[in-house]
Amino acid sequence: MTKIAGLASNRGRNLLHIADVTPGGADLGVVLSNREGAPVLDEAAERGIPTEVVTRDDGESRESHERRILDRLDGYDFDLVCLDGYMRVLTSEFLDDAPTTLNVHPSLLPSFPGMDAHEQVLDAGVKMTGCTVHVVTEAVDAGPIVTQEPVPVYADDDADSLKRRVLSEAEFTAYPRAVRWVAEDSVTVDAEAGVVHVEGDDGGEFPARRVVSDDRASDLRYGENPHQDAALYADATCEEASVVHAEQLNEGAKALSYNNYNDADGALNLIKEFDDPAAAVIKHTNPAGCATADSLAEAYDRALATDAKSAFGGIVALNRECDAATAELIVDSFKEVVVAPGYTDAALDVLTSKDNLRVLDVGELADRTEALTEKHLVGGRLVQERDLWAPTADDLEVVTEREPTDEEIETMLFAWRVLKHCKSNGIAFADGTETVGLGVGQVSRVDAVEIAAMKADRDAEGKSAEGAVMASDAFFPFPDGIEKAVEAGIEAVIQPGGSVNDEDVIAACDEHDVAMCFTGNRCFRHD
Repeated sequence: MTKIAGLASNRGRNLLHIADVTPGGADLGVVLSNREGAPVLDEAAERGIPTEVVTRDDGESRESHERRILDRLDGYDFDLVCLDGYMRVLTSEFLDDAPTTLNVHPSLLPSFPGMDAHEQVLDAGVKMTGCTVHVVTEAVDAGPIVTQEPVPVYADDDADSLKRRVLSEAEFTAYPRAVRWVAEDSVTVDAEAGVVHVEGDDGGEFPARRVVSDDRASDLRYGENPHQDAALYADATCEEASVVHAEQLNEGAKALSYNNYNDADGALNLIKEFDDPAAAVIKHTNPAGCATADSLAEAYDRALATDAKSAFGGIVALNRECDAATAELIVDSFKEVVVAPGYTDAALDVLTSKDNLRVLDVGELADRTEALTEKHLVGGRLVQERDLWAPTADDLEVVTEREPTDEEIETMLFAWRVLKHCKSNGIAFADGTETVGLGVGQVSRVDAVEIAAMKADRDAEGKSAEGAVMASDAFFPFPDGIEKAVEAGIEAVIQPGGSVNDEDVIAACDEHDVAMCFTGNRCFRHD
């Protein structure tokens, strides 16, 4: 375990933060101050951290004072020294006898060294500041840099507000990071060359550290609920068609809400799965229906027919220029938003006749270039590769006695692409290239099957689960899901496989002459 000796002249908030978060398992073993009554001493004592005070006597040399500090620390076990607002310039005598010594400075060195860094930043009119963790040398704020963290400078900042934000947004991130690297033995200091090498501080798809910079595109009326404030931030580097950068064509209609953006993004991502004319209707980020067909109007009609009741007030997404025939079908019932890569003039005349229907033009649906997706957590965020995989016919492993027909395979592949965009546990019933019933967001997979069957029987118009295909986003742990699907009329199944009970599930399919294919991959979606 790395032991730290901390030196501070005042509050020592960085030292206390390091003590609280123990980066890399590092332990703050002692806090020493050159000032009697420094606030850091009581705070450290409350945490059970030993404290020492070594003041400099009148007329005492720096070297003598530092020798007494080293003598006082001699009784403690430490292999790293961390300074935090320690208002003394250390001599070579201290630095040669002490282990690696780090300090944090409230600017992006080498810019704005010395005192009053925040005032220097504001006077210079720069738009980005931050902090620097560096190895301490005899030269003030000139030692080799270990790491830095940026902080934007806003027009309404003053020295006090900048100081607060640099501390909380930068120093509380960068200093623990540097300590963690030292604790993990990742830091090599080349004193002669004046450089620091950090093993593992690599870039790539998942870099060792990330800086995310987005611009506020608009203030939203509210968040998911009226009591929550919200704003939309845009990534100016995104080249993929998106609802964030889409043009709203019906001037005068109310702006999109937080939920509209969320649902429209989900709808657009779904229809990007297909090359043939495709339409989808989304409610609460789940498909109410989806279909592909020879024409866009037919695709929309078949998507809506899956569950027109749930589609009421939903989001429509199309992967072709919207024509008048499709627009007429859309306005036949209440919808919140339409998303498409363009509109004919006749279609716009129809759609804009509805005052509160938002019409978004996302531009050409080219390649899906955004490789990652992320979810914010309290205290951090999850980042993962975007799920762009979908099986081809060659990827399917037939595991039952009966092989699926070509038509069933086509439906399997369609259903899988829809199911990727349903919350787990998810089940999709499909016939041809249209959904028949969807069971989504269930904690029980067999419940999801029963809901898909119920929706197909009760809510689907002009279609049925009889002879349909079932897709499951994960394996069936027991045969009960198959049994329920057979009762509904399902004749073929696509699922990942991989359960310890796969043989029982396959046997249930064989008993009912159901064809089943494994994909080898699942398509969970949990947000």
